[in-house]
Amino acid sequence: MKNAFAYAAASACLMLSACASAPSGAELDKLTANILKASFRDEALVKVDRLNQDDANRECSAADVAGKPIADALRTSIEAANLKTIKWPSDGKFIGDWREGEKIAQSGRGLTWTDDAQQANGGNCYNCHQIDKKEISYGTLGPSLYNYGKLRGISDPAAATARPIVEYTWGKIWNAKAYNACSNMPRAGHAGILNEAQVRHVVGLLLDPKSPVNQ
Repeated sequence: MKNAFAYAAASACLMLSACASAPSGAELDKLTANILKASFRDEALVKVDRLNQDDANRECSAADVAGKPIADALRTSIEAANLKTIKWPSDGKFIGDWREGEKIAQSGRGLTWTDDAQQANGGNCYNCHQIDKKEISYGTLGPSLYNYGKLRGISDPAAATARPIVEYTWGKIWNAKAYNACSNMPRAGHAGILNEAQVRHVVGLLLDPKSPVNQ
C-alpha cells in the first residue's frame, strides 16, 4: 500500500510537470508498470512476475495501443522466435486419449492463488471455442473447433499425409504465437499451463476420428 501511494504521488508530480517537460512514452510505460506491480503481491502459487511481458507481448501491446498492426518483419521475427520454443513430443507420439483431452478442455482450474500447485491445470478450452457439439456452453473468442480433424481430411492421424496438420495442431497448442505473433490464445505448453501429456490428449480430442469432435 505504501508503494502504491508513492507511485501514485510520483505519477501526479509527473503530470503536473508535463508543461515544463513532457515525459517520453518509455518513461510513462515504466511508471505504469511500476504502479501495476505495486498494486499486487505474491500470494500462494501466484507471483507478481506474471505481470512481466516478453518481447512478443510487449510489441503486440504497443501495436494495439497505436491502433495498427506490427510491422511484417517484426511479426516474422516474433513467430520464428516462438517456433523455436516448441517442444515436440519426447516419445514421438502426438495423439493421446481424446477422453482425457475432453476433461482438460472442460477444466478451468489452475494458476489461481486458491489452487493446489500439485494438481494439474485445466486447459479451459471451452472458454473460447466450441469443441464437442453436445456442449452448449462455450465461448466465441476463438473459432469453432467442431469437426476440426474431419474438415481437414484427417482419417488416420498416423498417416504421413496427416503429419503437417498433426504437427501444426501440436505447435499451435504449445505456442500459438509461433503461427500468429499477436495471437490472444494462451501459450499452453510454453507457459507451463499444460504439460506434454496433456497437450497430447488435447491433440487427440481434436484429431482422433473416434473423438466426438469429428463425428
